[in-house]
Amino acid sequence: MPRPPKWRIVNQEPTVTYFKPRGIPLRRLNEVTLTVEGLEAIRLSDIEDLDQDKAAARMGISRQTFGRILSTARKTVATAIVQGLGLRIEGGNYLLAEQLRGGKSGRCTPEDE
Repeated sequence: MPRPPKWRIVNQEPTVTYFKPRGIPLRRLNEVTLTVEGLEAIRLSDIEDLDQDKAAARMGISRQTFGRILSTARKTVATAIVQGLGLRIEGGNYLLAEQLRGGKSGRCTPEDE
């Protein structure tokens, strides 16, 4: 039996969940999916300029797992840009940071996907 996935901590739900290239109708557009934790990894690494150890600690995961998530996320974004694909942001195994502070529930579970 496989080990259940560990929940990753993300700061907030994405406010924008879809990007598409200009000039291509949505019905003719192929797409790739970026997980919410992948978006968080990109945000922590590339926008907040955290090193992988600090970013991994913020997400509550190991540095190796963070590096794997970040690599996959960057490849997904690059594929969407280079190949002119739509980029959908959804899914994953995550908990919102506010949940850990006693806020409202908003996690994505495998059953939601």
